[in-house]
Amino acid sequence: MLIANPIYDVVFKRMMENERVAKFFIGTLLDEIIEAVEVKPQEFTYTDEFSALAVFRLDFIATIKTNTGEHKKVLIEIQKAKNQIDLMRFRKYLSEQYKKEDIVNNVKVVLPITTIYILGFNLKEIETPCLKVERNYIDHINKSSLNIKSDFVEKLTHDSYIVQVEKITNRYQTQLDKLLSIFEQSNFVDDTEITKEFTHVIDVEDMKLATDILHYSGTNPAEKKKIEIEQEAWRTVDAMAGELREKLTQQNLELAEKDQALTEKDQALTEKDQAILQMQKEMVELKKQLIKKT
Repeated sequence: MLIANPIYDVVFKRMMENERVAKFFIGTLLDEIIEAVEVKPQEFTYTDEFSALAVFRLDFIATIKTNTGEHKKVLIEIQKAKNQIDLMRFRKYLSEQYKKEDIVNNVKVVLPITTIYILGFNLKEIETPCLKVERNYIDHINKSSLNIKSDFVEKLTHDSYIVQVEKITNRYQTQLDKLLSIFEQSNFVDDTEITKEFTHVIDVEDMKLATDILHYSGTNPAEKKKIEIEQEAWRTVDAMAGELREKLTQQNLELAEKDQALTEKDQALTEKDQAILQMQKEMVELKKQLIKKT
């Protein structure tokens, strides 16, 4: 089956518009049963710090209710560029969400936050394609684990899930494997890496729904054009940023060479001053000796 690459905002948005697929995606990653979910794409313009180009992009906020009755806010961010992420942008966005109140059953509430990051580049220190970073309650006095939860703590700290799409393998055993398989960056039909052949046997109804949506996005001309526009925008940003990074690197090298030359010059002057000082001391000593002889 031909499917679109879901790492693109417009594709992921279409996939997450289906409530059942959104439950499948979030529930599988969080390993929880999701009773209700509301996904709201957050539209904004991102300006690259190097190229100063403004690019439209989406982040996703999902308000979920688990089978235990707990409500959470899930932040989903996709960084498709194959270079290091803009950490300050992620931190700023996260801080803004911590400041916001949410509405649950027409009541303003402060919800616990969980973050999901889908990365188009690798974290070299981490081999797994899907990382869970969770919190533990530790009694720091007795050095023991606490099997409790505090509403205060839950709303001031958060768990995080990180998917490295470049490290997803052909493994197809668990439900998590099956979810990750649609993000696997292989079997592309051409160099654009917009569409790919999905070769796994689809034996889960939620996977069928997800792949059907991705098939539509990858084969419908109008939908595919949206992906191409998004891809070209990011390619332009990356190209311009790359050129500027090269210039900055060259300038830094030249400055480093000048600093080295100045350091060597300063050292030479210091050595010269020391030599003059030594000569002056020797002259003073010689005068003393001549005075004694007379």
